[in-house]
Amino acid sequence: MATKKKEIIEGSKAPRFDLPTDSDGRARLADFAGAPLVLYFYPKDDTSGCTKEALDFTAAARSFSRLGAAVVGVSKDSVAKHDKFKTKHALKVTLASDEEGEVVEAYGSWVEKTLYGRKYMGIDRSTFLIDGKGVIRKIWRKVRVPGHVEDVLAALKEIA
Repeated sequence: MATKKKEIIEGSKAPRFDLPTDSDGRARLADFAGAPLVLYFYPKDDTSGCTKEALDFTAAARSFSRLGAAVVGVSKDSVAKHDKFKTKHALKVTLASDEEGEVVEAYGSWVEKTLYGRKYMGIDRSTFLIDGKGVIRKIWRKVRVPGHVEDVLAALKEIA
């Protein structure tokens, strides 16, 4: 579960979380203490943009690992959907399920969106680079998938 909501800015402490993941695992902020964490939020499993983003992070998995960083993707999809998505695309990132949306909200990634003039609430594609002390070092909001993973790797190299 996430901690009390506050404004999330670079330099602030990352909100704690404890979420179920694919393969019957768990992801907790405390599990990543002492090493960098790339925590990314995405709207929905198996959609074109979300699949491309997950495949890009998977393609760079060795680079993240060499820098000591873990990569965790979070959406409101169920663990069962994550398992299917991960298997279908041979993903090498951990996928965490936040069905209640508490962590998505704690990180400020639950936002009002507009599509064809209709307003609705949804997940802002966003990424947080968290250092080994639990401090948010870099935030990307309204992420455009092409080139994003390279930007994250470049920022990670600066703190690793």
